[in-house]
Amino acid sequence: MCIFAAEMGKIIVAGIGPGSKEDITPAVLEAVQEADAIVGYKYYFQFIETYVKEGCECIDTGMKKERERAEQAFMLAEQGKTVVVISSGDAGLYGMAPLIYKMKRERAVSGFPADIEVVTLPGISAFQKAASLLGAPIGHDVCLISLSDLMTPWNVIERRIKAAAVGDFVTAVYNPKSHGRYWQLYRLQELFLQERSADTPVGYVRQAGREEQEVKVTTLGAFDPEDVDMFTVILIGNSQSYIADGKMITPRGYYREDNREGEKPGQSIMIQSFSTILSEMRHPDVPTWRLWPLLHAIHTTVDFSMERCLWMDERATEILYNKVVDGSLKHIVTDVTMAASGIRKGALERLGIQVHCYINDPKTKQIADEQGITRSQACMQQAAKEFPEALYVVGNAPTALFEICDLVRKGKMHPAGIIAAPVGFVHVCESKHAIKTLKQIPKIIVEGRKGGSNLAATLCNAILTYDDAAQLKPGRDL
Repeated sequence: MCIFAAEMGKIIVAGIGPGSKEDITPAVLEAVQEADAIVGYKYYFQFIETYVKEGCECIDTGMKKERERAEQAFMLAEQGKTVVVISSGDAGLYGMAPLIYKMKRERAVSGFPADIEVVTLPGISAFQKAASLLGAPIGHDVCLISLSDLMTPWNVIERRIKAAAVGDFVTAVYNPKSHGRYWQLYRLQELFLQERSADTPVGYVRQAGREEQEVKVTTLGAFDPEDVDMFTVILIGNSQSYIADGKMITPRGYYREDNREGEKPGQSIMIQSFSTILSEMRHPDVPTWRLWPLLHAIHTTVDFSMERCLWMDERATEILYNKVVDGSLKHIVTDVTMAASGIRKGALERLGIQVHCYINDPKTKQIADEQGITRSQACMQQAAKEFPEALYVVGNAPTALFEICDLVRKGKMHPAGIIAAPVGFVHVCESKHAIKTLKQIPKIIVEGRKGGSNLAATLCNAILTYDDAAQLKPGRDL
């Protein structure tokens, strides 16, 4: 039979911070100074030795001796002593606190006294210290992942890595590497690159807060796993993170804070929408001339398959915008009024461009009746006579596209560009294939059956606002 002291001591589980004495909290220092016994990994005693009172029993153990430390703490507490169990960083984060509470429960079931008080004192975690040294990388939602598979199967760790990457969390990586674990960090990088841009900022700090401290900032694509060790904490930014003056910054919300001044409410919503789309795109790291119309297309349709089915000639958006700037593109022709009404009036006025649609012109009906063709075809014939070098925007009728092909081949028009986005089931795909054969004309095509006047109009808007693309600041003409 075990005989216990009438009055039990207590266990204080304390996080001593990442390694510098300046980062130990006053509450933890007070606990260390009043302790009758201190239990911990021997490496950590160097950070608190000057605060330990005379006569305090210091019990150090080697690495991976966590359970032995916990058992020792309970034995000392049963003798009526105040015991401080130290962990680096925060004791509740990959530290001793969970084990102490688990052991207290186990011992109660086994008949040991249950009245030993356990207190947890928080400490500054390594990821927090690393973040302060890197700038402000954890300004939004944060996920912490340890790559150590000693207590967690790798398949579980990999599932969590994928979730963090897909969820666009700022991600702190603990235990990234050891002598026996070298490939796991490569795999994490591979998984993140499947969901994030290669330009995503990455910061990493070795020996944070200690004399050997090293701080580095790079990108997800350029990051070299060989440049870290087991004493390194890595921070991977989210889709909004950026590098400025060598520092890594993550805004507090899904917008760039420096873009907010002077925005109209509608523009603010559109900017936030574009940022959300960027974070969910599978391949956001595409050239700006492709990304800008893609963002508009997805914003209008809420359909991420646009990444797959939006086809463009090389630099089409940029080429067409340059024609707007040099004055050679002054007219836009649409096949239906709905497409015309979706083109931003503010942008048209700012750029001095006119939009024309002949679908309701009496002459259109006359031509259609006389030739036995659709009114959309007749529209294109009329437009070719008046504006043969306009930008042609088709969002409804595949017959309009076939007519454009015929008129171009006969030399009766040479459009500045073509937006081909008719929608439906009859001859839609074929009309888009036909348009692709027209050389020397920049084209933006929604492949397959998808399309519509709203989509055609938003692709036109992407061209007219291309000067906003570099700043990712849409909507000024709303």
